Amino acid sequence: MTLKPSIGDGSEPAWRKSSYSDSSNSSECVEIAPSSATIHIRDSKNPGGARLTVTPAAWTAFVGFAAQS
Repeated sequence: MTLKPSIGDGSEPAWRKSSYSDSSNSSECVEIAPSSATIHIRDSKNPGGARLTVTPAAWTAFVGFAAQS
């Protein structure tokens, strides 16, 4: 999986979308904005909606778990 940056104006974090978003279900994707202290997560269909923030360690654990599924 690779990540593609979303276009932003500098006031928002640098959101990235998975390369898997280009598949047949491109409307079903999350975007992430990593920083040194947190990983911000949002629904790509609703970028102004609710956002989830997790620690980098929690994100790493989640990605490792998801990769095994």
